[in-house]
Amino acid sequence: MAALYPVACLAPLLFAAKRDVVPTSGWAIAAAGIGLVGLASIAAQFVTSGRFELVSGRLGIDRVMAFHKMAALWVTLTLLLHPVIYVVPTFLADPALGAERLVAYHTLPHYRSGVVALWALVFMVVGSALREHLPLRYEAWRAAHLVLAVVTIGAGLHHAVSVGRFSAAGGLNGYWWAVGAAAVGVVAILYGLRWAGLNLRPWRLVSVTKLADQMWELNVQPAKGTPPLFYHAGQFVWMTEGVRRFPLFDHPFSIADSPLRPGLSFVVKEAGDFTNQIGTLAIGTPIGIDGPYGSFTLEDHDGDAILLIAGGVGIAPILGILRDLVARDDRRPVRLAYAAGHPENFAGKNEIEVARSTLDLETLFLSEEDTPGWDGETGRLDADRLSEMLRGLDPARTVALICGPGPMVTAVADNLIDLGLPSDRVMYERFDYSEGTSRLDRRLKGRLTGLGLALLAGIAAFVALMT
Repeated sequence: MAALYPVACLAPLLFAAKRDVVPTSGWAIAAAGIGLVGLASIAAQFVTSGRFELVSGRLGIDRVMAFHKMAALWVTLTLLLHPVIYVVPTFLADPALGAERLVAYHTLPHYRSGVVALWALVFMVVGSALREHLPLRYEAWRAAHLVLAVVTIGAGLHHAVSVGRFSAAGGLNGYWWAVGAAAVGVVAILYGLRWAGLNLRPWRLVSVTKLADQMWELNVQPAKGTPPLFYHAGQFVWMTEGVRRFPLFDHPFSIADSPLRPGLSFVVKEAGDFTNQIGTLAIGTPIGIDGPYGSFTLEDHDGDAILLIAGGVGIAPILGILRDLVARDDRRPVRLAYAAGHPENFAGKNEIEVARSTLDLETLFLSEEDTPGWDGETGRLDADRLSEMLRGLDPARTVALICGPGPMVTAVADNLIDLGLPSDRVMYERFDYSEGTSRLDRRLKGRLTGLGLALLAGIAAFVALMT
């Protein structure tokens, strides 16, 4: 994927390099190149964030979201610079005339579609960054995000083919028409075919069980004619319910179950507009399932021992992996640490303890706060406790799966690497998709920054070739 992304984004420059255009300054070539690559990057976002198994299905939601956010920032920056770079020579010679020319680029009808695309992109990125502070329901924000994305790509493509120096005709013009058709196809698949699948292959809610304070387990079974879902323990699906079985209304939930058991189970915490009503869902409610997705699984990471770590509702995929280990009678040593804010927040505690009769399992239940009647440990999952969890295991041959709040996940990941676990055997998912500062996060950001630098290098080569 890292190799394909710059190829896709730099492809317009290859077409542009074959066009004979009136000689112009290096600044104008650079501005055109930035615009071409920026527009291609926007188109790529439709695919890389679009839940396509072939593209991002095995990358993990953390990596997908990190890439989506970083790519959105550099695309926005480059396209904001796109008109500015055009006027640099004029501004250096006559600042007043340069400013007048820049205003003209943003006000003349000839460039209107480009301005619409730029402002739609800015609103989309700023709205995403401030989503938690906006007075919008999650579904309303998603709908606005989709509309702005469609406006951005549609208006951007119109701008390219109508006023672009290189895109008005020839191979690049055809390329942009193909990109537009692909974008329409992506939207049709995500919100047409996926909608049909959610409604033509429904599941049914069989039971809703309270596991802990504000935490519920949903048992969902395929309706008549709906095929079973083939997945790996630890993966997640996008779920909708009732008459709201449309992709804009779906939410991601980890599967808290083993593929060897019929149906699907989900552990859900009341934490938002949709989940606050989860415990009141009526038995028999139609459920839409889209998936599976994600790489938070043991199948992709071999190890002689397994360390499972959960924080809060992060127990959902961890419980699914544990249930799968029990169902398969796995003989490897398993260590499970489960941290929660209060003792009443532990979900599935009895089931986890019962699993010790089947597995080589040791457990640690850790409450941040002590309460009357709690006889377990209190505090945080620090390096000393993690070291104790690894006692008797070979860290180099141990695979760790961590799920929970962002700060906990990143701190635990760094501590495990310090304790000798190879970084490629430490996997985590943050259920809040927050930014992280662990070594793995910094390494990922470095790689993503490398992709951005590869695009800049391609633009520089294009300028050198065309001037």
